Amino acid sequence: QVQLVESGGALVQAGGSLRLSCAASGRTFSRYTIGWFRQAPGKEREFVAAIRWSGGSTYYADSVKGRFTISRDNAKNTVYLQMNSLKLEDTAVYYCAADKSGLRVTVPHVYEYWGQGTQVTVSS
Repeated sequence: QVQLVESGGALVQAGGSLRLSCAASGRTFSRYTIGWFRQAPGKEREFVAAIRWSGGSTYYADSVKGRFTISRDNAKNTVYLQMNSLKLEDTAVYYCAADKSGLRVTVPHVYEYWGQGTQVTVSS
């Protein structure tokens, strides 16, 4: 069992930066692939980034590549999403999720555990 709690969401101006954190409980956290997803009002949940348990492989949606960086600290049971050069279209609720299979990391329904989400609002 893994429990996830996101934090770090805020209101920020376009061009600014935020760092989201996903704190996990559970002794086997280090064995899970962790993904970040986001959902804007009226839209489907979409993949943002993912990192495998070893931290050696990372994946990004094209829309955030070069602006967002995912990292993890297994000793702290925490995954981070550093978001730079934020755009209006990055506004959404951001969720982290955990998946033990490590397959199809961009697909939401593959993930077994989800956090409650944190709101990111980018203003002009």
